[in-house]
Amino acid sequence: MSVTRVPVLIWRDHAGLFTGALVEQPEAAAVGTSPREVLSQLKQYLTWLQRNQPWMLPEGEMEKPALTRVQVEVRPEYVVGRRHPSSPLKLTVPCVHGEMSSALRVCSIPPMGLWFSFHEAAELLELAAHYVRDAVRGASPARVARYLNAAEYTLDELVVTTPRERKPRTERTYEALEGIAEPLGERAVRRQFSRAWERDREVAELIERVKRDRANVLLVGAPGVGKTSVLVSAAREVERQIAGDEERRRFWLTNGSRLIAGTPYLGQWEERLENVIVELQGFHGVLCVENLLELVRLGGHDAADSVGAFVAPYMSHRELQVIAEATPEELDACRRLLPGLVDAFQVMHVKPFDATGATRVLDRIAQAGARDLRVETGNDLVHGVYRLFRRFRPYDAFPGKAAGFLTELIQRAAATETALDTSTATARFVEQTGLPQHLVRDDVPLGESEVLAYLSSRVIGQHAACRTAAGVVTTFKAGLNDPARPVGVLLFSGPTGVGKTELARALADYLFGHGQSGDRLVRLDMSEYAGYGASERLVSDARGDAAEFVKRVRAQPFCVVLLDEIEKASPDVFDMLLGVFDEGRLTDRFGRVTTFQSSVIVMTSNLGAGRNGGMGFGAQPGADYDAEVMRFFRPEFYNRLDGVVAFEPLSEEIIHRIAARELGELAKREGLARSGITLAWDDSVVALVAQAGFDRRYGARPLQRAIEERVVTPIARHLAANPDLRDITLHLHVDDAGKIAF
Repeated sequence: MSVTRVPVLIWRDHAGLFTGALVEQPEAAAVGTSPREVLSQLKQYLTWLQRNQPWMLPEGEMEKPALTRVQVEVRPEYVVGRRHPSSPLKLTVPCVHGEMSSALRVCSIPPMGLWFSFHEAAELLELAAHYVRDAVRGASPARVARYLNAAEYTLDELVVTTPRERKPRTERTYEALEGIAEPLGERAVRRQFSRAWERDREVAELIERVKRDRANVLLVGAPGVGKTSVLVSAAREVERQIAGDEERRRFWLTNGSRLIAGTPYLGQWEERLENVIVELQGFHGVLCVENLLELVRLGGHDAADSVGAFVAPYMSHRELQVIAEATPEELDACRRLLPGLVDAFQVMHVKPFDATGATRVLDRIAQAGARDLRVETGNDLVHGVYRLFRRFRPYDAFPGKAAGFLTELIQRAAATETALDTSTATARFVEQTGLPQHLVRDDVPLGESEVLAYLSSRVIGQHAACRTAAGVVTTFKAGLNDPARPVGVLLFSGPTGVGKTELARALADYLFGHGQSGDRLVRLDMSEYAGYGASERLVSDARGDAAEFVKRVRAQPFCVVLLDEIEKASPDVFDMLLGVFDEGRLTDRFGRVTTFQSSVIVMTSNLGAGRNGGMGFGAQPGADYDAEVMRFFRPEFYNRLDGVVAFEPLSEEIIHRIAARELGELAKREGLARSGITLAWDDSVVALVAQAGFDRRYGARPLQRAIEERVVTPIARHLAANPDLRDITLHLHVDDAGKIAF
């Protein structure tokens, strides 16, 4: 048995209560009426950890801890009207400092949750003042008041017995390893990852495989399920149990890109990896790879020349131990591309949480964050976050993005000193996704007429098309859309220049235009995806990396994807889109999945337009667009469409209404608004623009050019010649020469 001494800082407030916190884990704290009661509570906590989660125990790395009180002058800020005055305030902060076994000095300030390292003892006071000021910078007096001087501080310790004796650690340097990987045992590296909440069984299983079998282990699970957290927690526990010089540097985390970075010449990365393997063999080290697929993709022209092919023999002969991660789809791709590499692994599945488990994890994250950052959270917060992600991001595994979202909420609330509840979470979710409040909140009604009015104001003269698009929105609002498919799959068919693209843009603005990011319309010209290899070019570039449109959808899945002139694409593309329409997923040859279940997919086509003899201006309605679409596409493609939306040619009345609206938009331009100049015009101006801006071949497309040439240019000349014009109304009319006059 070995003994670990865990330092504890205890302070008494002016009300007479005592608070104690573990110096190495300030988030572990207790409150009582006496120091003995505080120490008893912390001892019970450490005993529970020893029995249930031994990898979470403090490591007792700080040798000869000492307590130094440091006075720091800070300037809390507050708001008076539009001013932000500040006044100096002196804080006395308790600094517990000592040396690590590596001779590095460290300091902890438990009441503020601060931890930093330093080299010379003389640096302590200056660094402590720097970190304290940085922690309270911009804080209000109310927040700084939390750290006001306690009546007294004392340093005590608790003794924890561990099964194995710990020996002092001596540092070694590994040039090859340190160039391509990070040691998971280092505190700074480990703190980058979240805890493996509710994953005790998986952590124990991984430890067993790594220690007993010396196996190569492949963690397989959906993105966000917690594979990395399980790995980090297991690595920490194994390193804690190991007696020897390398107890904190046995597991090294890297990725495929780092392994080959900076090796442009033949044989360079192979030589580097040989050196890495030799160094790992020296202390039975484990190489942890973030993504197995990268090992298969990188290093050569194909999988046979890849990094994975290079390391597979070393793994099979137990000369290299590897722990890697992959999704189920990536595992299938690796099996197909390089089966020998996969055969070298023991596969361990990390399954997603069910509703109960996911809620329990989120609740523990909320409790820990609220306790550590002193944030008040509502009882409905966790349920609200779970509902948002289950409803609008059903494809995300829990805890995943929901845990990150909740953690960010708590951090933002701590910075702004606000309480957290469901309404706060909803507002932040709206910012991230762009969805409007009335779609996200169940208690806010939304009538189809409201959606129809908005779309009809953007796309004039296409009432039937707007109604179909509005139906997609209301179905989504009611939660009656199939969560395993895209929100909607629509085909807009009709003449050119009648508003197909504009309706897609209006739909994107209405559904997803309420957040922080910009344009939510992802547009592809499908004529570029014809011929040989079109389907492969749709999802990846020449190097095998994701195509630009795939990157955009992965970065922001709440979008409208516009496939323009879909009939010009290759039949191979149609086959690939079947899976997107049916399952909301696009998988490339490497098993990388792009999700479209939060997207609306809109395709445009001119099929059927030519049968009318007109092209979008003055032609009579009646083209059987639906029948033409059925003749062109295979039944399995057509049957996956939620609707074929027919756009009618534009009549003269509609043309004039569009021209009048565009003239109204012109009057809002910055140059006119800045000078206080307004525009007025008569029907002759509208008629001139309508006549010049429409073409039988291109519908309404030339309208904007006509406005620029016929209206904007004369106004610009007039304003340039009269720079003193301010706060007037310019009356536009058409003179005898058929030009705009004032």
